[in-house]
Amino acid sequence: MDQGSLSAAVSESEPDEVYNLAAQSFVQTSWNQPVLTGEFTGLGVTRMLEAIRLVNKDIKFYQASSSEMFGKVREVPQNEKTPFNPRSPYGIAKMYAFWIAKNYREAYNLFISNGILFNHEGERRGETFVTKKVTKGLTNWYKTGVPIKMGNLDAKRDWGYAKDYVYGMYLMLQQEKPDDFVLATGEFHSIREFIEEAAKYIEIDILWLYSGSKEVGIDKKSGKVVVEIDSKYFRPTEVDILLGDSTKAKEILGWEPKVKFKELVKIMMEYDLK
Repeated sequence: MDQGSLSAAVSESEPDEVYNLAAQSFVQTSWNQPVLTGEFTGLGVTRMLEAIRLVNKDIKFYQASSSEMFGKVREVPQNEKTPFNPRSPYGIAKMYAFWIAKNYREAYNLFISNGILFNHEGERRGETFVTKKVTKGLTNWYKTGVPIKMGNLDAKRDWGYAKDYVYGMYLMLQQEKPDDFVLATGEFHSIREFIEEAAKYIEIDILWLYSGSKEVGIDKKSGKVVVEIDSKYFRPTEVDILLGDSTKAKEILGWEPKVKFKELVKIMMEYDLK
């Protein structure tokens, strides 16, 4: 948020490449802190671009764009030509960042690439994010019997492995010219499916049923509650389905995801169980 310190950091470090992954990146929090999210996730990118423009125009810049920019999608799957329709302050801030990056590229002839990355998860995922909430929550249930509290289980996401996607970011800045690329696995799964797949690693089979007005997930063997649905975890406006088409990245970058859904869940569950 401080222009002077960003410019000083760029000047002192003398980078060849800058990868901007800095953001307030939690969608739910963006509803509670919309102005702060706009400052970090949107205007923060402008400040970083200004620092590069003023210090050294030869620096290559990667902007971490997001599939949340597609929001209430206009088409399935989504690619680089799909119109944006964000459904959260986070998605809107990311859309601003995308367009300011694109405009700086064209106005100042800078090497700036936007990576429109779909959900990428891994062992180091923060515990506020739904995938880590599931894997950490299930391993905790295994030890303590305390249920996981979840929101909308039917939202569908295109989930990949962070390590694959970071390699894709790197490839974007190794090209002769800058461009914008979607990175995705090309398959989607619901949060409910993610829970069911993760539950296999602690050998439980979940039965979904309604208890009063709330849906719960029960372990068929023990009869104990594993998952409880809590309305406070629902977004004010939901993004129902995100599915990416990374054909362009495959053709130009030679990029393809190595890790798909089941292996991703296995990696995360095994890590948290240890």
